Amino acid sequence: MSGATRTSTPNRRVLVIGASRGLGEAIVETYVARGAQVVGTAQDDGPSPLHDFARRNGGAVEIEKIDITVRDQISALRERLDGRAFDLLFVVAGISLAAQDAVGADIDTGDFERMMDTNVLGVMRTVETLQDLVDASGTIAVMSSGQGSVSGNIDGGFEAYRATKSALNQMFRSYAARHAGEQRALLLMAPGWVKTGLGGPNAVLEISDSIPPLVDTIDAQHGAPGLQYLDRHGESVAW
Repeated sequence: MSGATRTSTPNRRVLVIGASRGLGEAIVETYVARGAQVVGTAQDDGPSPLHDFARRNGGAVEIEKIDITVRDQISALRERLDGRAFDLLFVVAGISLAAQDAVGADIDTGDFERMMDTNVLGVMRTVETLQDLVDASGTIAVMSSGQGSVSGNIDGGFEAYRATKSALNQMFRSYAARHAGEQRALLLMAPGWVKTGLGGPNAVLEISDSIPPLVDTIDAQHGAPGLQYLDRHGESVAW
């Protein structure tokens, strides 16, 4: 893919779930810069980079509140957005509650359950509940990770987080199988190891290295039906 910054997008109406900060907020900023109208979600009304950005760009950004681990809140968001249509639904929300070098079997059971609830069940319930807001030829994307690749795990590390992303990949692949023959693009996106609150200070990429090419890749798949697991540059990631 070209490294040139794009100034327009085929995804003019975008819904980003998990947009208060980090990668999600950067995705909102990137799509607004390309002329899109964006709805971004946050878990609460407290101050965040998304709220700050929305105040400066009120005509282009709406904020909705949702915790994707609360099923009733997902349904309530669906009701509030009834009658709307989006070119892109991108579920970015995710957490990590274990250190990079933590042995997966040693993680606190409650922390592991919270990670699975957020990174897998919450994401998939959001997709299932909001899917009919996406145009028949639109895109549904979820933020996975290269660490979700089973065949790519040659160094270990991030064991619990890897497990949640592998599970997410499996469930989204099942979703794709159930929707075979439909025209929507279905994307599992691997943004790289990025310096965010989740990625930590040892990550190798800045947000500015990750998100513009990732958005380029999503836009390039507009109108290409079926499931793909891609890195930020549009290269296929091994399952």
